[in-house]
Amino acid sequence: MPGSHGSLTKAGKVRESTPKVKGRERHTPIPRIRHKRNYVKRVIKGQVIGVRK
Repeated sequence: MPGSHGSLTKAGKVRESTPKVKGRERHTPIPRIRHKRNYVKRVIKGQVIGVRK
């Protein structure tokens, strides 16, 4: 069994040759940030989400 799965001279050739695709524009916050914000509101502050006073 050899020590590598392919020639090291070919490493990274496909990724370099593919065109760069821009990320999509988000209208809502990233889910991880949104969940953290909801956790802080619900658990830490004890507020009820969606109910206004």
